[in-house]
Amino acid sequence: MVFAIGYISGCHINPAVTIGIAVARKMPLKDLIGYIAAQLIGATLAAGVVLLIAQGAPGGYDAASQGLAANGYGANSPGGYGLLAAAVTELVVSMVFIFTILAVTDRLAPKDLAGVAIGIALVGAHLVAIPVTNCSVNPARSFGPAMFVGGWAIEQLWLFIVMPIIGAILAAGVYRLMGGLPAKKEIT
Repeated sequence: MVFAIGYISGCHINPAVTIGIAVARKMPLKDLIGYIAAQLIGATLAAGVVLLIAQGAPGGYDAASQGLAANGYGANSPGGYGLLAAAVTELVVSMVFIFTILAVTDRLAPKDLAGVAIGIALVGAHLVAIPVTNCSVNPARSFGPAMFVGGWAIEQLWLFIVMPIIGAILAAGVYRLMGGLPAKKEIT
């Protein structure tokens, strides 16, 4: 997606990434609400399409009982991982993923293969986090399926919003401490 829509929107399809970019002063804070609203709407529509396809399976599909790959911990974790393990996993993988994005898109970094580095970082995040939480690192990705699953997915959604955002803020802080450069013009 970085290569497909990056030139249009910077490939902002993840609220945590958008927040990290804003905290790193690489985009205006005034744009946050619009980006995040579009991301939540897009993720909900995408989850609806996935549900529509899944319902075409032999025997149908029930999102409430089958989960629609919603993120979860405890009994709703693919591996049965508890709250603390889920929180640490989401925080760390989000931080590493978003730090990678900030670093490879720095105005001094070569940009031609930035999308490859970002994609590899996202694959790494998924390899680590899918068994633990179904891998969020993206509050919108968590929001969309939760809207169709309801119940436990809504109750646990807070973790998959909060931890990626904390990871994003930490990533932006580390990026800035390491000398990461803000956008060329001062952002207010």
